[in-house]
Amino acid sequence: MTDQPNVLHALSDLVADRKANPPAERSYVVSLLLGGTAKINAKITEEAAEVVEAADEPGVEGRAHLVREVADLVFHAVVLLRARDLGWDEVEKELARRFGISGIVEKESRGRPGKA
Repeated sequence: MTDQPNVLHALSDLVADRKANPPAERSYVVSLLLGGTAKINAKITEEAAEVVEAADEPGVEGRAHLVREVADLVFHAVVLLRARDLGWDEVEKELARRFGISGIVEKESRGRPGKA
């Protein structure tokens, strides 16, 4: 672990600030937020497909590409959360709740077997 602040919390806070106080200059985050969940969802779908493609690329460059694509996916997920007035801390709380529970048991507890 490092002494650096959690980058996901910092990113979430930045997106919340852009939502509350859009900057005068062009902002990709603001353009996504203005497009609403339809625009953000489309980007998440695109990025998820790119993650899947990058996952099969071999070697060091394939690994680096996968990391970049997952970062893009997480970024857009953070924007979606903030568009819905949710923070990254809520995702962490849900993951903490699940920690130590079998994934199969956790899914069954939702009453929707086989659905994530």
